Parts: sequence; structure tokens; C-alpha cells
Amino acid sequence: MNTPRIPIALHQAVMRTLRVALQQANHRLDARYPEPVVNYQQRGATAGSAWLQNWEIRLNAVLLRENQQHFIDEVIPHELAHLLVYARFGRVAPHGKEWRWMMEQVLAVPARRTHNFALASVQGKTFFYRCQCQQHQLSIRRHNRVLRGETEYRCRRCGEVLRPEPPHSS
Repeated sequence: MNTPRIPIALHQAVMRTLRVALQQANHRLDARYPEPVVNYQQRGATAGSAWLQNWEIRLNAVLLRENQQHFIDEVIPHELAHLLVYARFGRVAPHGKEWRWMMEQVLAVPARRTHNFALASVQGKTFFYRCQCQQHQLSIRRHNRVLRGETEYRCRRCGEVLRPEPPHSS
């Protein structure tokens, strides 16, 4: 996969924020955690992800370019906290008490699980499904998994299996 181009000033801002947060964490935890690898290969509506065993942070280049400083302030500490929690506690719940503690007490950042960035530019085609209580939209990946019979999805509210809606005729 080609690495998306990020303006050098934006990459430098990412790295500056990462290094400051890591230095703060190392100081507060009396540790020497190394700087993680950063790449811009995260796709879809996910802003970033932490690859624990690789000590790597993957960032969504499109969402970074569109949201710049807000993205940096929110996503960089969030993903770094996942790496630090893994290094300190091992495998635990992704946004559990250890992660919240790392975010709030060590990195001094509010512990938010999800971002609220606009997603129109990164959202792929969606497919409409229905249960007894509401309409749902599934990504093309999930839709294809249903078509291949690999899985089924259920409504979190009513528990009914989601069924594809027939295409609307005009």
C-alpha cells in the first residue's frame, strides 16, 4: 500500500505531540518506553489504531489532513495510551480502567473512546438493512460478509438479525 503524502509541517506536529506525551509518560511512570513507529496507513472511518506488538501507531491521513490540530490533540494521546497500557499491564480491555487512568492521570487528556470527526470523505458505500425497530447501514465489507454467509449482524436494541432492504425503485 502506498503511504499517503502528509505535509511535512503536519507530520512534524504529529511527532512533536507524540514526543511530548511520551516524555511526560516516561517521567510520570519512571520508565523509558521508546518512540513508537508512526505511519499513515489507517483507512476508513477509524482515526487511528495502535498495533501493540509492533509498537506502532497507524493514523488516517485523510482525517488528519481534514482535522489537523484537533486530530493531533485527540488521536495521538489516545493511541499512545493503548501502547503504554499494553507495555505496563499487558492485554487488558481496550478502553478499560487502565486506559482511562493512562489518559487522564498520566497523559492529562480526557479519556474519549471515539472521535467526532466528519466522515463523508472517508466513508465508503453503505447498504441498508432492517430489523423490527429501525434501519441500519452496513459497510461494504460487512455487507459482503453477509452475502457470503460468513456472518450475520443483530440489532443492539431489539436483538433481531439484520436483513437487507430491497433496493428502492425510482
